Amino acid sequence: MNVQFKKGVLSLCVLALVDRQDRYGYELVQAISDSIEISEGTVYPLLRRLTKEGYFTTYLSESTEGPPRKYYQITVQGKNYLQDQLAEWKHFVEGVHQLLDKGEV
Repeated sequence: MNVQFKKGVLSLCVLALVDRQDRYGYELVQAISDSIEISEGTVYPLLRRLTKEGYFTTYLSESTEGPPRKYYQITVQGKNYLQDQLAEWKHFVEGVHQLLDKGEV
């Protein structure tokens, strides 16, 4: 898949997954990788940025499989941002479909 396509939607995917339930980094990588081929190296910087911008908070939770895991939880600000991004995404996709359906591409 085109790298530019992935970069454009990765934050939307991460926000949507964390909105459904709190998740830790590797769990997000696995969930996204089920549908889109990505590397761990693309998700962790994005998680740091989204947390720094106030869209996520984090907490540690004990793990039976090693050290405590850092979980990401969406904030109210993050939920609002997600809704804005979803609306923009839907508008964008509709525009692309209109162009493709008209045979202008």
